Amino acid sequence: MQDGTLLAAVDLGSNSFRLEIGRLDHGHILRVEYLKETVRQGGGLDEDRNLTPAAMQRGWDCLARFAERLSGFERGHVRAVATQTLREARNREDFIRRGSEILGFPIDVVSGPEEARLIYQGVARLLPQSDERRLVVDIGGRSTELILGQQFTPSAVASYRVGSVAWSARYFADGAFTREAFQAAEIAAQAVLDEAAQAYRSDLWDVAYGSSGTVGAVGSVLAAAGWEEGRITRDGLDWLLDQLLRARHADRVRMEGLKEDRRAVIGGGVSIVRAIFGLLRIDQMTVAQGALRQGALYDLLDREQPGTDLRTATVRALMLRFAVDEAHAECVAQLACSLFVQAAPAGSERAARKLEWAARLHEIGCRISHSDYHRHGAYILDHTDAAGFALPELHRLSLLVLGHRGKVRKLEADLGDAVFALQLMCLRTAIALCHARRAPDVEGLALRLDGNRCTVRSRQGWAAAYPQSAHLLREEAQAWQKTPWEFVAELA
Repeated sequence: MQDGTLLAAVDLGSNSFRLEIGRLDHGHILRVEYLKETVRQGGGLDEDRNLTPAAMQRGWDCLARFAERLSGFERGHVRAVATQTLREARNREDFIRRGSEILGFPIDVVSGPEEARLIYQGVARLLPQSDERRLVVDIGGRSTELILGQQFTPSAVASYRVGSVAWSARYFADGAFTREAFQAAEIAAQAVLDEAAQAYRSDLWDVAYGSSGTVGAVGSVLAAAGWEEGRITRDGLDWLLDQLLRARHADRVRMEGLKEDRRAVIGGGVSIVRAIFGLLRIDQMTVAQGALRQGALYDLLDREQPGTDLRTATVRALMLRFAVDEAHAECVAQLACSLFVQAAPAGSERAARKLEWAARLHEIGCRISHSDYHRHGAYILDHTDAAGFALPELHRLSLLVLGHRGKVRKLEADLGDAVFALQLMCLRTAIALCHARRAPDVEGLALRLDGNRCTVRSRQGWAAAYPQSAHLLREEAQAWQKTPWEFVAELA
């Protein structure tokens, strides 16, 4: 990626949506523009955990405004990341589908641990180089992320379902600030975070950093009142609590440094900060400049090259964890990608890389049971925390793993996607050809796609030389019957 390239990250948080645009300059990303809108989607979940129509519309309206600014950006230069509210929402696919169309770029829902990893990258990239051991705390609208790390490498990541929007709605629903309400909110937050007390204890880190809106808001209020700039202390939190109790109601809170959009959720936010200080024995916390959106920007750089794409390392780790036959997986991956490149349109490099990952992982379910191992493998991918991957990416891999054997019709709902259908055809063809678990003779073998018709042709005499392979490819033609696709084996 060349210097001067513009990159953009969209953070669909529970409280606010943010757009960060930066320019690449010798490995660093310098801010060009920053937009933020308070959307409060976290408060728009109903009792059945569905986003209300009003909450979805607020989000879509904001994305439409962001889309105007992103007009002209290349797809690979924009990353849109959704977090806890859309992880929880039962009807998230409705929002994501329409939101992606409006924004003009796909929206990735990330897992809690992946959100924590991106947050750490954003914080670390904007800090001076140091060997200090860091604790990073990010309190969002509906989740809180805790990360331990050193330099650019996180060593422990966790996400907990406690956030300023959720806690304000639960413990300060009427806006009243009482000592009893704050005490109840702090105790409840510590109960959710209790398992972090050991994993993130104070002897494991040297400096505590806080990122994102809640910590930033607390830091700004304290600085405006004369406390040290960029520092949050226990004494400062005690003072802030006293000010909120004196106000007695969120509507009456008037403090310099507190933005209007933070007033309604300051009660929940402060109670969580205090709970974390007490639980992890933090004396002071430094307000960090980086956050998830900066992490997403730098992640774009890493994804640009296969050698620096964290997802490739994650696939290798999964292969090791589930004792995958590495030689066979490599054989299938190389052949599947070779076939895909023959038939895919130009610009399909990213799809080829995802096909390679699916091929390398197609047997991870064998560690559980060889019976229906493709179903076990799909389940693993749909329910694993995989660094670098968004949840839709993992689901795409799980569908390829699920579909690599057995009837194709079980994926009928997904076969309308031509790229997916071609990926699946190439994967199934490669697995059939590698049935002997050794590199097959594919000289003169070609795969072509014409409309919805996929044709595999061989050189003269190939079918007679390899009758089992030819049989499996002819059976493959049967597997695609009664689907929108036709698979033809023209074997000589």
